[in-house]
Amino acid sequence: MDVRRILLIAGLAVVSYLMILQWSQDYSDPVAQAQNSASLSSGSDVPVAVNNASNSEVPSAEAATTDTSGPVAASAVSGTQIEVHTDVLNLRIDLNGGDIVHASLRQYPAHANTPDVPFTILENEQRTYTAMSGLVGADGVDTEGRAQFETAQARYDLVDGDDQLVVTLSYAADNGLLVDKVYTLTRGSYLINVRYDLNNRSEETRTTNFFGQIKRDRSDDPSQGGGIGMSSYLGVALTTPDDRYKKVSFGDMEDETFRVSQQGGWIAFLQHYFESAWIPPTDLTHNYYARQLNNGFYYAGFQSPAVTLAPGESASTGADFYVGPKVQERLEAISPNLNLTVDYGWLWWAAQPLFHLLEFMHSLVGNWGWAVVLMTLVVKTVLYPLTASSYRSMAKMRKFAPKMTQLREQYGDDRQQLGQEMMKLYRKEKLNPMGGCLPILIQMPVFIALYWVLKESVELRQAPFIFWIDDLSIKDPFFVLPLLMGASMFLQMQMQQQPTMDPTQARIMKLMPVMFTFMFLWFPAGLTLYWFVNNVSTIVQQWIVNRQFERAEAKKGQA
Repeated sequence: MDVRRILLIAGLAVVSYLMILQWSQDYSDPVAQAQNSASLSSGSDVPVAVNNASNSEVPSAEAATTDTSGPVAASAVSGTQIEVHTDVLNLRIDLNGGDIVHASLRQYPAHANTPDVPFTILENEQRTYTAMSGLVGADGVDTEGRAQFETAQARYDLVDGDDQLVVTLSYAADNGLLVDKVYTLTRGSYLINVRYDLNNRSEETRTTNFFGQIKRDRSDDPSQGGGIGMSSYLGVALTTPDDRYKKVSFGDMEDETFRVSQQGGWIAFLQHYFESAWIPPTDLTHNYYARQLNNGFYYAGFQSPAVTLAPGESASTGADFYVGPKVQERLEAISPNLNLTVDYGWLWWAAQPLFHLLEFMHSLVGNWGWAVVLMTLVVKTVLYPLTASSYRSMAKMRKFAPKMTQLREQYGDDRQQLGQEMMKLYRKEKLNPMGGCLPILIQMPVFIALYWVLKESVELRQAPFIFWIDDLSIKDPFFVLPLLMGASMFLQMQMQQQPTMDPTQARIMKLMPVMFTFMFLWFPAGLTLYWFVNNVSTIVQQWIVNRQFERAEAKKGQA
């Protein structure tokens, strides 16, 4: 079995694997999005004291421990929530605990055809995905039940001319602690500062710990969409002392509680295009955790060191919370390694340069579709010296095809002798039977890397190209690009097909464009556009090399 047949079979195996993955995803039993009301009534959001049994979804003062509690029913009571609006965020904050229970992104429509309906990332209605924070420990106001805050108004808006919006929630605890939970939001920013201002009015020393965590069920990613291919990662990620970007999947949290302590850092819940993340102060050592409780929900968060207040003393504690798009430039400015949540997979080393090249092209033309076209042409130009060598090798193989056919006819019954004669011919004429495979080997890593660039980059979400293609991140609605891609692939393979190819290989070569066309029907239009432009440029390059080879051979004949 020669190298071409192995590559063709491998390609078919990969395509079949992707199709099986999608079939499994589409037709397997759906994961329950939430637990029934009976299981939800078994506990509360109240944190536990250090020496008590762990029966709360809020962490204890010393460590994150496995739990059997449920959420507070009061979080859904009408009249306990306030609204906060900036130019980029719509929030709802529950006064019972002061948690963010809803967040929608005003500059990112849920669908291209409904530009006035913002994409919702946090919610506790159709699914559960909220940002919790509070004070636990011996004197924490959330230790024996969530603090019931009060505020001056039911709605806060960032007005024109102001760069910041400050929302203050107040609570006076029975132990003498006066607590202001302060949300500070900045114009144009998805980063929210959450600060607790504490004043100890009692005659005893008070100690408490700040915690921040993200609570989520295992519902599907609403930003993922359909189609054949690998899905973006949905789950927890964080940076650790040993790993700049560590994933903790739903399955990992079901198996055991993840814990790590480190200075600074961050922990996030990721989905396609968007994320939420807690980023605590960099000068303190925090205890991070990711776990599933018996109530069926998943929690990812941290707990900061204790804050101690003497009688009459004041102090502040808190962290930053990010809820928004996975824009690398924004994330990199917030915390080291947070930009790695734009997950390009194991080919990140190739994907990152491609993304920066794509960004540069977009800065020139202002259209992501044309940026894909220009980027493809640049990549093909850079790789041209290697691919031209492969095309010349293929042309040379075609030149000696009659001689190879003659050898097969002469030694067809003696495979060993045929192999020896073929090797003599290869050495004598300096032929490389693997040379024609190089273009495929070169472009496959680029193809996979670009797949993740187009898949993960929120910049391409709902980005229009031309005519009917108004979103490069989803499939071509009329399947024109996949059909053009399939036709160009068929023509390309016809040009690469060798006369000595056996009938089985020839049939596979003819079948592959059909299979790839079927697969690309559901691929993002941007990726299909890249592959089509790549095929067309390959055909042009191969035609040029073939003409150059023929002219060179003609000159040799005249000499």
